[in-house]
Parts: sequence; structure tokens; C-alpha cells
Amino acid sequence: MITEEQSRRILAAVDAAFDEQLAFTQELVKHPSLRTQEGSAQDLLHSAMAARGLEMDRWQLDPEELATHEGFGPVTVSYDDVTNVVGTYRPADETGRSLILNGHVDVVPEGPEEAWSRSPWDAPIIDGWMYGRGAGDMKAGLAANLFAFDAVRAAGLEPAGRIHFQSVVEEECTGNGSLSALMRGYRADAVIIPEPEEDMLVRANVGVIWLKVRVTGSPTHPREMGTGFNAIDAAYTAMTALREVEEKWNADRGQHRFFEDLEHPINFNFGQIVGGDWPSSVPAWCEFDVRAAIYPGIPAEQAWTEVQECLAQLGTGPAPINAVATKTGFFSEGYVLEPGSEAESLLESTHQQVFGAALGTFTTPGYLDGRVFTLYADTPALVYGPVSEAIHGFDERVSVESVRRITQSIALFIANWCGVHGRG
Repeated sequence: MITEEQSRRILAAVDAAFDEQLAFTQELVKHPSLRTQEGSAQDLLHSAMAARGLEMDRWQLDPEELATHEGFGPVTVSYDDVTNVVGTYRPADETGRSLILNGHVDVVPEGPEEAWSRSPWDAPIIDGWMYGRGAGDMKAGLAANLFAFDAVRAAGLEPAGRIHFQSVVEEECTGNGSLSALMRGYRADAVIIPEPEEDMLVRANVGVIWLKVRVTGSPTHPREMGTGFNAIDAAYTAMTALREVEEKWNADRGQHRFFEDLEHPINFNFGQIVGGDWPSSVPAWCEFDVRAAIYPGIPAEQAWTEVQECLAQLGTGPAPINAVATKTGFFSEGYVLEPGSEAESLLESTHQQVFGAALGTFTTPGYLDGRVFTLYADTPALVYGPVSEAIHGFDERVSVESVRRITQSIALFIANWCGVHGRG
């Protein structure tokens, strides 16, 4: 472990550079890094990593290569110019443990801009909160990774272990960014992902599958509506059937460790719907998109089969409905971070030192890239990050003070986990 004096210098170094850290985070938020549009934000992060003397690697995701891995999420967009950025620090004398500091640069759509109190692509700091799409989820975390590393070096120390700084894409839709980095060979003894997690550590989270359901009908004129088949009406019947699957899975929560006490851990979200060709024709088709959660330990293929069976049953009744699902993104299993790892123990210590309180853990019903490292690399993935509000909503924001403390905790973790060379 590092000395008290070294710890003090690291904490002070975070404070000394914090205005610079906030300014960098604001600049990053101002790049609207929506899906397939992450290029300029990745340019910024590439430059920032290169300026720190890191060994740089940038590559375009390959859907054909990714499709060979069980954790692959089907792709419905072009991956042309969709890139990951990794900067690697290699100590001259590598005697310490290695570390991955991971974060995703992609953000979800902002929705109607008029619903925001300010532009989603500005990043003002108001009353202790930084606003903007992606401020919390998770550009503040991406910046924290870099500035935590800076603080260790500014304290006159050099980490003794290899560190990979990963800025990945596709976390909000497939998880293929972190998966691609793993398949490229990036592994380490521990991973930190500073997602917006309320100053806590994620103990477990759900897997997610994305699907599009297409319901087909028979068009006719509204004057003869009774002779046609309204696909939009039928789509709601299909949604109702899927809700029954959702409730069945929720009823099983007592059989799944860390989910027993959650009121409704499995959520099916109907996120998009479109249908019909003409206002005065009974619609012949309707499509709706579904995000469905699954418990850790439930293979995505098993959940997919049950959904398929549910939809198939709609075609067997007295008023048969033809509803067909296709995979459109996430096809991922959830994970549990098993208690007791050295990495978690160290994070408990650094968190206590910075926050003056014990590190809390919780289960989240959302997707996290931690599953890539936990399931496929047998690596403790510490998803731990700042307090945020309205992520994926209007006026998304992150607590500035929380970001400062999380950065300090990560900086102390780097120094203690990797070990240090240097004075003092």
C-alpha cells in the first residue's frame, strides 16, 4: 500500500487539476456522440490520451468478427468509421498489477430539444451540477479515468502496472465496443468502469435482449374495416402477451441471488412503434421495438426462445395474429460481481478514505459492460461512479462534488492496485 503522505499528495493533485478536469468534461459533452456519430468525441479522447504519452490504438469494429463471440449483439447499422480508442500506459519496470479503466463514449438520443431547459449539447455547471446529454452517462467517468491517472503522476509517482484506458462505443445498444476490445486482446487483473452509480458499486445487473416484432395484417378501406385485419390493434395484443412473460419472469425473482428484494427487476420496454401506410387504409403492418431484461445466469438464447414461443402462440387462437421477432441489438447475459475479490476490498478502502463512509453495493436492472469482463475474462469488474440524475432523460446532470470524490478514489485505487515507483 502507498504511504499516507503519498495518498495526501494524490488527493491534493486531483483538487489542483479539478477545474481542468471539469473543462475537459464539458468539452467532451459538447460532442454529440450519438450512435455511429462518435467520431469527433473519439478524436478528442485520442488526442488527450496521446498527449499523456500513452501507446495509442484505434480500430473500426468488425461485425463479422464480433459475430463469432457468444456475447455479440446483432448489428442493424453500418460500422464504417465506428471506432474504439485505447491508450496504454506501460511502466518502464512493470512490477505491479494491471488495470483496465473503461468507459463508453456513445450516448442515447436527446429527444425533443424543446423539452430541455437548455441545449443538451451545452454543459453548464449550475448549483453544483453539470448538465448535458452524456454528462453523467458517462463522460464524467471517462474524464475521471484520465485525471485520476494524472493525479498519481502529478504526485511524483509512476504506476508500476500496465493500464489500458478504453473509450468504447456501442454500450447503449449492443455492448459490442467492450467486447471488441476484449477480442483484440486487452485484458488486465481488474477493471473499473465509472458509470453513474450513485457513489456505489454494482453487485449484479440484468442481461438485455433487443428485438423488433413485426405484426402483419390485411389492408382494406375503413368503410369495410370489419373485413380487414388491423395490424396496429394486433400489435397491442402482442404487447399484452409479452407483458405476461415479463410478469412471469418477475415472479421468479426470489430464485435469483441479489434480485430477491427488488420489486420489479425485469422490465420490458416498448421503445418504438411504427405502422401502416395510409390514414384511410386499415394498416397491413406494424412494428414495435422491445428491450427485455433477463436475470444473470439465464442465457440470452433461452430468453429469446421463450419470447418466440409467446409470439408463436398468438397465431394459434380463433383470431390468429402473425407476429415475428428479429434480434436488433443487445443479446447479453447479466452478471454478478462475486464478493470478496482483492480489487473490491481495495476499492472499499479507497472509498472509505475519500468519502468517510463505507462503500455501498446494489443491484441494478440496467445493462452494463461489466458483463464482458466478468463473464468472458474472469476479471473483477468494478462498476462504480458518481451521482447523476435524469440519465437518458431531459436535463441529464452529474454532481460535480461526487465526480471529484470518485476521481480521488480511483486515483488512490490506481496507485495501490498497480503499485508505484517514485519519490517519497
